[in-house]
Amino acid sequence: MNEKVVVLNAGKMDYDGKLDFSALSPDVTIYADSTQEEVLERIQGACVVVTKEMPVTSEMIRQFPDSVKLICEAGTGYNNIALEAAKERGIRVCNVPAYSSHRVAHTAVMLMLNLASTMQTQIKMLAKGDRSNFTEHLKVPHVELNGKTIGVVGTGNIGREVIRIAQAMDMKVLCCARRQHPNEDNMTFVSLEELLEASDVVSLHCPLTPETRHMINEKTLSMMKKSAFLINTSRGALVDEGALIKALQSRQIAGAGLDVQELEPPAEDNPLFTLDNVILTPHMGWKGMETRQRLVGVIADNIRGFFAGAPVNIVSD
Repeated sequence: MNEKVVVLNAGKMDYDGKLDFSALSPDVTIYADSTQEEVLERIQGACVVVTKEMPVTSEMIRQFPDSVKLICEAGTGYNNIALEAAKERGIRVCNVPAYSSHRVAHTAVMLMLNLASTMQTQIKMLAKGDRSNFTEHLKVPHVELNGKTIGVVGTGNIGREVIRIAQAMDMKVLCCARRQHPNEDNMTFVSLEELLEASDVVSLHCPLTPETRHMINEKTLSMMKKSAFLINTSRGALVDEGALIKALQSRQIAGAGLDVQELEPPAEDNPLFTLDNVILTPHMGWKGMETRQRLVGVIADNIRGFFAGAPVNIVSD
């Protein structure tokens, strides 16, 4: 049986050289990165191709050798892979849906707690030698989250972990999901419009699809409270970044915590780097050592299941 596995851009996961990929297969080839031109040459004879957020286009897939039977996306989102072309070629596609649920949820909660305490401004004040918050009355806003309403858009693994933590913080929870759900314990499902209008914190936890691209835009931002915070730890393109920047500059909303951006890394002159009501982090939610090694472990489970004829986490059927 062909068990050849090729990892095309391991450097995206193994940026510090500490990950062990040996569990993927007895026959595994690791490349730190691959150009589009190198991909077809490198996957010759491979049964499984592993990528991390690398564009795998219809044109590329149609040129894949017949040996390729599985594309394994090393992450939760798989909008970078042309699923229809994979189906045409009889290639299955799997992802890793839950390896970072707790860590990404904690990142979302960290962002909203810091925004509620205007922590980014306080840190900048100290960096400039301004210690007036210690000697005078607190000069920055500091609001409670208990009793406030969090609107969670997307109720998969990460969204539900955010909900669990928010409930422990005595927050009220509104939810919006692609499919209709009955209300659950302290979770009320509403439309996106209702959620935006009623929430003090809006946290995005849904995949990027043609339907969700720019779901947060000029129109939907205008529905939010002026005191509300927007949190995005999912995909940058869920948010129309230009519209968000305008809303933040005009104080149409109170602030944003963004672990993802439309362009990663953002351009050097992106206003998000300098706006005082923004916390910007470098897509860090999944990058902890424990999280990344867990990712490799689930990839290995996916591959073993596929070789055993019992594939898991398939997203292309």
